[in-house]
Amino acid sequence: MQISIVNYKTVKENSDFRYESEFWLPKYIEEENQLNRINILSLIDCVSFSNGHAFDSNEFSFEGEIYISKIGDVTQKRDFNSWERVSRKYFEEFKAKYLKHNDILMTLTGDPPDVGKVQLIFNPPKEKLSWNQRVALLRLKKQDKINAPEFLFIVLSSKYCRDHIERWAKGIRQRNVGNPAVLNMAVPILLGLQNSISDIVRKSFELLENSISLYSQAEQTLLSELGLVNWKPKHYLSFVKRFSDTQNSERIDAEYFQPKYEEVVERIKQYRKGYKPLAEIVKVKDKNFQPKDDVTYRYIELANISANGNINGFIEAQGKELPTRARRKVDAGDVIVSTIEGALSSIALVSDDLDNALCSTGFFVINSERINSETLLVLLRSLVGQLQLKKGCSGTILTAIGDDEFKRIILPDLPAIVQDKLKKKITEMYNAKALSKSLLDIAKRGVEMAIEKGEKEAESWIKTSMTDLIRRRDMDKEKKKDVGEFRGLSLASPTTPDVKNVESNKIIRKSSLASPTLPDPKPITPSQPVSTTKLSGNNTKADAPSKKSK
Repeated sequence: MQISIVNYKTVKENSDFRYESEFWLPKYIEEENQLNRINILSLIDCVSFSNGHAFDSNEFSFEGEIYISKIGDVTQKRDFNSWERVSRKYFEEFKAKYLKHNDILMTLTGDPPDVGKVQLIFNPPKEKLSWNQRVALLRLKKQDKINAPEFLFIVLSSKYCRDHIERWAKGIRQRNVGNPAVLNMAVPILLGLQNSISDIVRKSFELLENSISLYSQAEQTLLSELGLVNWKPKHYLSFVKRFSDTQNSERIDAEYFQPKYEEVVERIKQYRKGYKPLAEIVKVKDKNFQPKDDVTYRYIELANISANGNINGFIEAQGKELPTRARRKVDAGDVIVSTIEGALSSIALVSDDLDNALCSTGFFVINSERINSETLLVLLRSLVGQLQLKKGCSGTILTAIGDDEFKRIILPDLPAIVQDKLKKKITEMYNAKALSKSLLDIAKRGVEMAIEKGEKEAESWIKTSMTDLIRRRDMDKEKKKDVGEFRGLSLASPTTPDVKNVESNKIIRKSSLASPTLPDPKPITPSQPVSTTKLSGNNTKADAPSKKSK
């Protein structure tokens, strides 16, 4: 039990007259007092603030020219290419603004703890990105207190600012925070740390961009090998098929017979090294696993798969608390493939730290002795796999691809030398992502430590942490491949430690940071509190695409 004793006058003077006990939790009061001990300024004094436009949902598609960030898109785990779009003509009718380099987005609505999430826009394409309603733009304005948007981004990511937003948000299931609560938020100045923190953040984002480039290189290597680099699938509005085709396939929907699906299959069949049906060269692990009630498991759901192929979190809970769809057991090196039509690109490689975890029955779990897992990942995420997955989908309310259609997919029989190239690029990609995340963790914890213990101690801790990263990378370089020198600094990635002392009957949502190829070095303390959520086990449907991002 937690108790706070608050003077009635203090409650009455509160601008919203908030008297519910959650608003006066001891941690909120302590964090407020902690900030009041150092130099701070209000957020309104250092940023301009703009709410997004209420774009008509009927205008959204994946065919427009302008990418729009919605609430679920505000995360560093999703690339802007996964955002929905509107046409430039429609966009310009609103006279809406474009996002620029180093802009910061913040969610004003979301399920706990999603309200108050922030995202730094780094090197965006010119006049291509914007933001939707209930997402706010924070743009650093000229003043002499906060000199770098990268530093402000980390401050806003810290537990102090996230807890402030959660404290002032209203609502039970879906939380909403008003503009005044955001703009009156206290921002620590920490003048002595701003440059070093900003430099770490820039290095992190450059590594993230490098990881995107590495995946693109892997995909281009595959398409070049198949002679599909310049091939673009064409969608036909009309075409002719025989009645016997519908009888043989037992399908009468026009989408199934789109010529582009047949064309990609024919291209694969023309591959000089041959091809094989997926069922002949890939093992599909479709046996259900029954969790034991009193055993704690890690569970991967669809919402944990990012658009760039990462497993960026999991739920930890006892078997009796897990949903009934938590029935697939995965091993390190497996590839999990979403069966849901709206999330077919949610495909990821299971890392070592998730060995023996469970995943939803909304995934296929596969591996192969003939094709390495990294190559499987690229094959199925590229148009080679995506078009065939799309073709195989059926259903009405929850459209998905079934087992038989999945096993009928054909894959090129790639030689070992090509597979090795793809594996190297994907391994480097995962390493770069893990390093990028580790740097953000150091920056965020450094800011929190400066608030709690002073800038000098925080600066010393940051230097020690960076040195430890280099040392651990050097110790492991005989086993692992370098991801390259980065401004003269070689980096390795720590993993996030498990959260201890949590009630056993709670479900814990965690971030999974480890790369499949990284060692298990000394952990860095996570800076954000872990949320606990009870889940119902009554839903027997496969995962549908989630609006939440954990």
